[in-house]
Formats: sequence, C-alpha cells, structure tokens
Amino acid sequence: MILTMTGTVKRYRALIALDHLTLNVHKGETLGLLGPNGAGKTTAIRVLTGLTGADAGKITLFGKELRGKANSADIRRRIGLVPQDLALYETLSARDNLEYFGKLYGVYGAELKKRADEALEILGLTDVAKKTPKKFSGGMKRRLNIGCAIIHKPELLILDEPTVGIDPQSRNHILGFVSEISRLGTTVIYTSHYMEEVERVCSRVCIMDTGRVIADGSVDEIAKAAIFEEAITLEIKEPTSALSESIKKIQGVSRCDIENRTVTIVSAADSGNLARIIEVAAPYVILGISAKRATLEDAFLALTGKTLRDGGEAS
Repeated sequence: MILTMTGTVKRYRALIALDHLTLNVHKGETLGLLGPNGAGKTTAIRVLTGLTGADAGKITLFGKELRGKANSADIRRRIGLVPQDLALYETLSARDNLEYFGKLYGVYGAELKKRADEALEILGLTDVAKKTPKKFSGGMKRRLNIGCAIIHKPELLILDEPTVGIDPQSRNHILGFVSEISRLGTTVIYTSHYMEEVERVCSRVCIMDTGRVIADGSVDEIAKAAIFEEAITLEIKEPTSALSESIKKIQGVSRCDIENRTVTIVSAADSGNLARIIEVAAPYVILGISAKRATLEDAFLALTGKTLRDGGEAS
C-alpha cells in the first residue's frame, strides 16, 4: 500500500465531512475517486496531503504515519497535487512557472531544465514555453497546472477535477498523460465528474457518499454488484400478449411490456436470459434486438441516488 486511511474523521462544526473513512491505494494503480457534491472527496484529499488535520483515525503514506505538521512536509514532497483551482503565476512564462515550482521542491540546474522540457513535451506545451498563462486557453492552463505538480517526479499524483471546462484537445492530452504516467509506475488518484474519463484511465474505482466509501472495485465489479436487473428490448413485427406471457415464465424475468412493436423485458442481471428470450420469440418476425449493459453511471445512480455531473438528486 502506498496510502492507507483508517477510520478517518473530519468535522466542520455540525457537519461530518469524513465519517470514519477507510481508503487504501496500491502502489502503481490509478484510482478513480467518485462521489456526488459534498461526498467528502476534496476533504479526503486535503487530509491525506496534510493541508487539513483529521479529528480522528490513522493515515499512513509511503509506510509512514502522517502526524500533522510533524512530518507532513517530508511526506508532501513525495506527492504531486493538482487542485481544482488553478495554481499558476499568470505573469511568468510557462517554463518559468515550471522552474519556480521545481525549485520549491529542491530541483535545480540542468536537472530542472531537463524536467521542465519533459513536462512541456508530454503535456503538449513546448511551442508556448515562453508565453505567459494569461494568454492561454483554459485547457492549456490546466495542462500547465499539471506540469507544475509533476516537476519533482512525485510517487503519488492527485488530480482533483483536472478537466473541468476545457476543450476536447486538452482533455485528450490530459487523459493520455494520465495513462502514460501510470504506465511508467506513478500512483494516481483521479477525481472527475466525467464517468467516461474514469472508465478510460482508472484501474480501480472507489465511490464515496456522506463521507465514507460505499463501493470499491473495478468498473465491471461495481456495476455488477450495484445493478440487479438489465433491460432487453426486442422489435417484433406483430407481437402478441401470448408472447409476453411466455417470456414472463422465464426464470429471472420480472417484467415484459409491449408497446406497438417494442417488447421491453426486465431480467435479472447476468441471468443469461437473452438466448432464452430469443428462443421464445423465434416464431415471430424479429426486427431488432438490444440489451443494455450496466454502466458505471448506472451503478453510481443506484448506489447514491444522485447523478455524478452535478450531484443532484435523480429525477
């Protein structure tokens, strides 16, 4: 384990932001940390980076227990944090920003120049190295923000909503970067409101709600555990009530509705009923077949009752 949080509690007066949170991160993995607004994701990040103290619990990073300011500085040097809010100097050039943050982490001379060159190249900013961020698009600023967090080659990189409000080109650059840095062995914690990003780059997912982890596993594991039913749709030329009654007799089928040519069947997930349903419908003229696979977004909605994009209640 590169990170272990056990029974972590953080209160803000009457609000319990972290409710005995337990979270583990393995070395070399890319962990997607999801949750609706107010779930405690950002508080968890602030606590594990030593920016905010916990009220209770134990946090271990790189095999060392985090003990407030006593050793948080040493631990933080091994972490790269990309916050939601941009942390850049608008009047310094892109290269000067990178070198400034590198010096804060104790990187100097030829090594600093080399690392700045590498960061500019991997994030697609080499051509604008001498320009100031105030002239950049939002996506270019986000990329430079990441560069400043990796200049010291951290063992653990935390990206908190790194693609909010940016252009598709910058999003692809960032996702490609995350995949590459993960391939090279850096451990990554990635929070996002975009489910497709998490599915693309994360090897494991933790879903948080009300200050604790409510689901943990791969995308497929979470979807299968949270979704108990799947929908199968048949387009039939002339469906009959007899067809509906026959399908309902199949074990695991909970519902079969007919509307015009559309026959919608709700069946237990992973029941393997698609073949049985097609067999029952074989005497009819089948115009089309579709089966809806459970997604991470379906699982998130089932577990939290909220949508991920805005954290709002599901309608």
